[in-house]
Amino acid sequence: MDRQQEYVLRAIEERDIRFIRLWFTDVLGVLKSVAIAPAEIEAAFSEGIGFDGSSIEGLTRVYEADMLAKPDPATFQLLPWRGEENGVARMFCDILTPDGEPARSDPRNVLKRTLERAKDAGFTCYTHPEIEFYLFEQQRNPDDPLVPIDTAGYFDHVARGTAHDFRRDTITLLESMGISVEYSHHEAGPGQNEIDLRYADALSTADNVMTFRTVVKEVALQQGIMATFMPKPLIEAPGSGMHTHFSLFEGDHNAFYDPAGQYQLSSTGRSFIAGLLHHAAEITAVTNQYVNSYKRLWGGGEAPSYVCWGHNNRSALVRVPRHKPDKGPSTRAEYRALDSAANPYLAFAVLISAGLKGIEEGYDLPDGAEDNVWALSDSERKAMGIKPLPGSLEQAVEVMESSELVAETLGEDVFEFFVRNKIQEWTAYRSQVTPFELRSLLPGI
Repeated sequence: MDRQQEYVLRAIEERDIRFIRLWFTDVLGVLKSVAIAPAEIEAAFSEGIGFDGSSIEGLTRVYEADMLAKPDPATFQLLPWRGEENGVARMFCDILTPDGEPARSDPRNVLKRTLERAKDAGFTCYTHPEIEFYLFEQQRNPDDPLVPIDTAGYFDHVARGTAHDFRRDTITLLESMGISVEYSHHEAGPGQNEIDLRYADALSTADNVMTFRTVVKEVALQQGIMATFMPKPLIEAPGSGMHTHFSLFEGDHNAFYDPAGQYQLSSTGRSFIAGLLHHAAEITAVTNQYVNSYKRLWGGGEAPSYVCWGHNNRSALVRVPRHKPDKGPSTRAEYRALDSAANPYLAFAVLISAGLKGIEEGYDLPDGAEDNVWALSDSERKAMGIKPLPGSLEQAVEVMESSELVAETLGEDVFEFFVRNKIQEWTAYRSQVTPFELRSLLPGI
């Protein structure tokens, strides 16, 4: 038994932990949980906990149903919203086959495989997400209109506002779980908020994003309101994204930093961004996996719709943020299309794979766009070589189906399930008769 496992066993005993929740996600990023008693934890570390994998979306087929959830002791944390009595802790799990091999369909394993590829190239990948979400009054009926908890806007200070208390309570819980927060503020939409997590290695960040969503939902329930990470819940307001900053380190050196480069961006950083741009269309079905995602991407509100990059250009898909004069080593690339609702394990995996491909193949970075890309005409964008992102889930899946990069990154099982699931979602969506159609067509036809 290693030191981390010994620490967990001591902590369980010293803090009188009665339940340990083992967490993992399905392919779509839905959090799954099974609770075990303290007496079972040693067996869970050594052998894993068996479960029916065929009941989890995309994890395995019926005739290969038996799977094992093996907890990662490095992710042990108390769940602070459960109170002091009958303490509850959680650990994220790696999913294994019955013979102890990592399950290729486990999203966490998909990301770990990608990070191993980065490690083989000499890199450690760090990420920093800016997570947006909406807060609404509780609905009495599902058909009731959504009512935001306030009418505030970007960076607004609302005296004694619900959002202030919400963000404070959420951050307090996150930090008690060892998840550091960098910024928090009201976003541009009514009831919309943003909380930015401090940078960490990509695997820890993905775990933190899943924990973040759970904490936000728990605090909302405690306060009698509703939180959602839906990409575009309101027609007239901005959508919710998860702009994520990426950087690669070689030891203690930021591989994206070159004091002599344009914007202090190294050739490695330029090739990484070129990879993101080159493969942007084919990874979009993963980074923006819902029908509703494309109403955010093509709904304005600074959402990126075109494949280009820029320095401090918030209409670009990839941005190289400005930094303070003495903070050159913080050079990074911000990918702005990613949804708050994406599966962070799969999304980070395809984004990092695209960037690594750019480095491996020596992709050339095209000229940056410093103008508002939304304000340009189609002919101007075409002259600049700026192509659009997919305009719908159907288009995104069609592009993804022919992507070798996405297929290799996700693995055959995840790739096939994901494509099949998204085709089903699009088919179900386009068969709907919407309120818009009824309002605009029914009276006059």
